[in-house]
Amino acid sequence: MIQSFYRLMIELTNGKWTSSVLKRFALSKVSRFFIPSFAKLYQINESEMEKKLKDYPTLHDFFTRKLKAGARMPDQNPQAVSSPVDAVIEDIGIIEPSHIITVKGKKYSIKEMLGNDEKLEKYSGGHYMIFYLSPSHYHRIHSPVSGKIVDQWTLGRKSYPVNKYGLKYGKDSLSKNYRKITEVKHDGGRFLSIVKVGAMFVNSIEVIHEGDELVKGNEMAYFSFGSTVVLLFEKNSFKPLPSIHVPYDVNVGDCIGYVSPDRVN
Repeated sequence: MIQSFYRLMIELTNGKWTSSVLKRFALSKVSRFFIPSFAKLYQINESEMEKKLKDYPTLHDFFTRKLKAGARMPDQNPQAVSSPVDAVIEDIGIIEPSHIITVKGKKYSIKEMLGNDEKLEKYSGGHYMIFYLSPSHYHRIHSPVSGKIVDQWTLGRKSYPVNKYGLKYGKDSLSKNYRKITEVKHDGGRFLSIVKVGAMFVNSIEVIHEGDELVKGNEMAYFSFGSTVVLLFEKNSFKPLPSIHVPYDVNVGDCIGYVSPDRVN
């Protein structure tokens, strides 16, 4: 009963019309008057923002705000993987041989998430990590590793909620939502997929890096609203920090584990 109600609510609030209205409002000059109350409601840390509240012309500009230089620094250990976002790590685990991950008791297909059969096998048996960004979080995405982009592609159209309730009751949000995927061969010589998943109402995921080289800690994209990032690690290539127990708060640059060309799983 509860699941049916939640799914119905998602359907009613995720249509093309409502998405369009929300987007137009966030981009409008009128929306700037809502920035102070939004910042207060979500307890935004104004001291680390690049600008003052009054200097953001729209709510969209505030959502996609940058931080002051040096506010987020990546772990300098060359084998350390840095958190790509300010977020809550909602889940971490091993990708099953059947290419399934289990999140909040619900099974998600990596085959559907990636939409590419040729890439599946390298991730079977590897780790996955799921980062949820609420409206209170900084919305820019930074590279978790240094390396070379080997492929990028976009999948999906609609987007359902990706918070803990959306993951539990939604319609396969991680594997069917609008998403942009970046596959990287990092300096450890192994592969990592960075899956940027759109959230309810707003599908905007803007990729901003140039060229095919990523530097750990540098910006690579941003969300226009709260959303989710999924990291998929090649089998035997990553060891997460044992101190991470979900849900776990992280900021951009925090060490979340280590990559190695050796077998570490």
